[in-house]
Amino acid sequence: MLKAKYLLFTFLVLASMLIGACVKAPSEQGNTPNTTNGKKDGNIKIGFAMATLKEERWQKDNKLFKEYCEKLEGVDCVITVANANAQKQANDVDNLLTQEVDVLVIAPHDATQAASMVDKAKAQNVPVISYDRLINSAKLDLYISHQVPVIGKKIAEYAVEKKPEGNYVIVYGASTDNNAMILREEFDKVFKDKKGINIVANQHAKDWKPEEALKIVENALTQNQDKVDVVVASNDGTAGGAISALETKGLTGKVLVTGQDAEKAALQRIAEGKQTMTIYKPIQPLAEGAVDAAVKIAKGEKLNSEPFKSGSLEKEIPAILLEVQVIDKDNLMDTVVKDGWISYDELFKNVAEDKRPKKE
Repeated sequence: MLKAKYLLFTFLVLASMLIGACVKAPSEQGNTPNTTNGKKDGNIKIGFAMATLKEERWQKDNKLFKEYCEKLEGVDCVITVANANAQKQANDVDNLLTQEVDVLVIAPHDATQAASMVDKAKAQNVPVISYDRLINSAKLDLYISHQVPVIGKKIAEYAVEKKPEGNYVIVYGASTDNNAMILREEFDKVFKDKKGINIVANQHAKDWKPEEALKIVENALTQNQDKVDVVVASNDGTAGGAISALETKGLTGKVLVTGQDAEKAALQRIAEGKQTMTIYKPIQPLAEGAVDAAVKIAKGEKLNSEPFKSGSLEKEIPAILLEVQVIDKDNLMDTVVKDGWISYDELFKNVAEDKRPKKE
């Protein structure tokens, strides 16, 4: 009798252990991602670490990136904004990696510091896309941007064509931004050996701030008795700062001022005759292209990219580079208005009706 009871007890213990093991097994399996074609089960999660939303163009990037993610089935996006603070962006990236994103997209505030973020992501087998601004890392899975070298060349060549002689002030972008350095390199190539051009000032505007550009141009005007013919501003924000400096001297519209980004305020200044040109870089193809590329990378699919090499990189990386266009007073209607980038009424709101082009 005792032997029978002992055998029954032993059987019940063994059965209990077996049942416990069967219940626990699926839970343990669930902690290990099951991957197919490089994609985790469930939705693809994309992390987008942005540097800033201060400029109008970055607000568009944020909006379009988010909206496109929401349209796609099976795609989730988490967007962070570092408020132009490199350390905050590093913390943002840490947070995104903790959330187990499948792909990390970074628009870097500091191109050099962001390389450590790439290293951290790659150590966790998370692919990285450098968005708009190039990160100083050859470990990138993709660099997607507009044709930055072409932008620099177009800005400089436009200035030379319109003003082949005179005093030039060059306002470079942030020295921590690779795009600013690429632009600088292209400017230098065009201006080199141009005998009629006298570069009286050239300086980087910290963090692309308009107020920094204002100071640079103010100093240049003071040091050259207001004799400045061209301000080569690297984007529309710095162009706005430059124009503020010119306004105090009564030189608005008399000095050629370049820009980049086709911001609403800049396009209005072009319509008014205060700013001479800008570079139109449609944001929608960039934002949506980045999301599409991230999805393809997550799925292990081939990208339609091209090799890209910059002086800051030790080797070529895959790149998708989008086309750009020069905008000035002559083609406002055929470009930004026609494309719906800005409405006719918004564009010419500060221009007298009798001086506006005919609405088509």
